[in-house]
Amino acid sequence: MNIFIVDAFTNRPYRGNPAAVCLLDTIRPDEWMQQVANEMNCSETAFLYKEPEGYRLRWFTPQAEVDLCGHATLASAHILWEEKICTETEISFLTKSGPIAARKERDWIHMDFPLEIASECPPPRELIEGLGVPFAYVGKSRLDYLVEVENEEVVRNLKPDLHRLKNVDTNGIIVTSKSGNPEYDFVSRCFCPAIGIDEDPVTGAAHCCLGPYWMRKLNRRHLKAVQLSARQGTLRLSVGQERITISGQAVTTMKGVLV
Repeated sequence: MNIFIVDAFTNRPYRGNPAAVCLLDTIRPDEWMQQVANEMNCSETAFLYKEPEGYRLRWFTPQAEVDLCGHATLASAHILWEEKICTETEISFLTKSGPIAARKERDWIHMDFPLEIASECPPPRELIEGLGVPFAYVGKSRLDYLVEVENEEVVRNLKPDLHRLKNVDTNGIIVTSKSGNPEYDFVSRCFCPAIGIDEDPVTGAAHCCLGPYWMRKLNRRHLKAVQLSARQGTLRLSVGQERITISGQAVTTMKGVLV
């Protein structure tokens, strides 16, 4: 059974967000997949299984299965094309968040995701104390809290109390601001200690929420974003009425076989 490590949302090795991609030769139990994800110790491990309608795709952190993951979807599409397992220009993934299509255009992969809209809400005490900076906005989507802060420097220099953030009832906490670099529209960082990821390097799923938020604020449907983790990564977004296209690049850094 082949397994790969792919750095997603980058065109350089050892940047972006690493994901493991496991090509299943048969359906495996959830417990086994969770054990493999724990062994790989990436923020997400993707498991792919071919079905008549497309590829069944599931995502596991080292601690839990998640409903949506962008960088491991990008990594999965990249492997299917790079290894010539799929020769079509479009791939259909069957996921817990519904069908997701991926389309290849030269060295870019465009993925069609559902929007995750944040609604403004009062911040819980653990969120206020865990981030320790003034908020310009707080909202919550189906998956995450979204927090806007004053500027890019606040995002870049943030040192959250992860122990407190672990007690926030959410998958992830997205902190964002307008970019100080004219090359990008906005910046972000993403913390997910409740599901075993202190800080996710580049989070595609978070941009399902960030995209529509910044579209409304900037009155711009096409956006460029950078996630300011230590590894960093860049994304291109095109926001529609109910879906969002998230585009990125990827590079394989490891190939192996599970025993």
